[in-house]
Amino acid sequence: MQRRLTLACSVLGAMIVALDGTVLTAVQPALQRDLDASFAQAQWTSTGYLIAVASLLVFAGRLGDRYGHRRVFAVGTLGFALASAGVGLASGIGWVIALRVAQGVFGALLQPATLGMLRAAYPADRLGMPIAVRTSAIGLAAAAGPVVGGALATELGWRSVFFLSVVPALLIGVLALVVRVPSAPRREPAAGLDLPGAALFAVSLACLVHTLVGVAEGGRPAATALGACAAALAAAAFLRHERRAASPLIPPRLIGSAAVGPALGVLVAASAAMFGTLFVATYFLQDVRGLDPLHSAVRALPLAVMMIVSAPYAAVLLRRYGPRGTITAAMAVLALGVLALSRLDQAAGPVAVGGGFLLVGAGFGTVMVAATAVVVRHAPVTDAGVAGGLQQTAMNVGPTLGIAMATTLMTALAGRAHATGPHWTDGAFLSGMGPTLTALAAVAALGAVAGTRLPGRATNTGVATKLPVSPQQGARRPEPAADPASTARRDGSDHTAGPHGDNPEPTTPDPIGKMTDDPDQRPRPQNPPRTPHRLPSAATATALPGRTAIPPEPQRRTPSAR
Repeated sequence: MQRRLTLACSVLGAMIVALDGTVLTAVQPALQRDLDASFAQAQWTSTGYLIAVASLLVFAGRLGDRYGHRRVFAVGTLGFALASAGVGLASGIGWVIALRVAQGVFGALLQPATLGMLRAAYPADRLGMPIAVRTSAIGLAAAAGPVVGGALATELGWRSVFFLSVVPALLIGVLALVVRVPSAPRREPAAGLDLPGAALFAVSLACLVHTLVGVAEGGRPAATALGACAAALAAAAFLRHERRAASPLIPPRLIGSAAVGPALGVLVAASAAMFGTLFVATYFLQDVRGLDPLHSAVRALPLAVMMIVSAPYAAVLLRRYGPRGTITAAMAVLALGVLALSRLDQAAGPVAVGGGFLLVGAGFGTVMVAATAVVVRHAPVTDAGVAGGLQQTAMNVGPTLGIAMATTLMTALAGRAHATGPHWTDGAFLSGMGPTLTALAAVAALGAVAGTRLPGRATNTGVATKLPVSPQQGARRPEPAADPASTARRDGSDHTAGPHGDNPEPTTPDPIGKMTDDPDQRPRPQNPPRTPHRLPSAATATALPGRTAIPPEPQRRTPSAR
């Protein structure tokens, strides 16, 4: 029951954050008109939230590791609900921006805790399916968000959208406080908070995200260069501080893992390729094909549907083929889908568009489940919050990077027709869309290369089988299990004392490596043929490492054998 409640809280928390982000896109124009705000002010309702979330995710994960993910999740969820209600009641654009930043702070507390609670509640080898359920819920929220947001904004106004998540967030926040969910036992003292490192990391990410958003919005080159320099300096100072810190914000054992680093790189590459492609394809459908927002969302619906469908299958593939095979193949499918969309033209029909989005959704949904499972599973339980924060940071930086890359390439390759406003002509747009999406497919291919560095399929055949060298043939052969009857003859007992203590029926592997506890089904050990007049010498007995020498029976001892 506790695990089910933990999974429910994790899934609903992730859905609330995903739904809030998607419904905002549908109501921003109405919000801008109603509050008499400028376009830049309306954009800051998204930018302010994104900067707050990205800069605090890792530190929020460390808070969960130190004080408990359940408490941090409850604070984040309840604060998110109150901030959402405040946005719905705001009287001016300034209040909306400030409360959206507050939403970002509480969202940063909430998101890593959803993964940290799962890591504490489930064994490492059973995390795949819970993460798959969580990913399916995120895909469902992403698919339903624009439709729900548009319907609410049309019937009840833009303010109703922000009240949508208040009641569910309050319910799961109170549930997390009242119901005891499992927490990981501590085997070592909790790590320090490393406030200077958290501040430097937050500044570097805030500058990076602000710079990328400025590039995507066509900001001034001088401001973009200044933001990039500030991000680089803050990152350098952070790395220098982390080498000397007694309790670093990001433990070296985590970021230096052979699995966590490549998995984070895969998440950045996959999210950059997917969201950059979605950004360009949305403009293609609405500006080139002339579809309204509703019909363009319907054309892109296969992407969200495949994210929902592929998530549970990703958990199965992960168990069968391992992280390396699953993620590499999924990144290849994602790259193939982006390439398919790059070939679209003005005559492209629903089948061609839907097929491309279907491949993108299948690849991205599989990668999101598999790479997230790698990051969370290979992190120690004491660092589960930091691992969740790093995963969420990658999922926030990647889309921003992909949209900035798509905007830069489209501006450079397509040019602008300034006579009627800042819009591209159809021919100019198509001339830039193909190379831009091809570059994004190359980003996905780089993610596939990073996926080859992940661990392969884990094999578990039960008890390790020793392979001694035969003195007669010099070949390594599987060693049969010790004969319980022979062992019993040594001490006159009727049971065998093995490495696991006194166990009358020890578990032994069968010839193909499968385990059985039924003594009637276990294979009988094959004793080697004995030579009647020749006893094994001491040299022969010691030449078989890992094997227990069985002394001859007393009635066969001779003076020469001693």
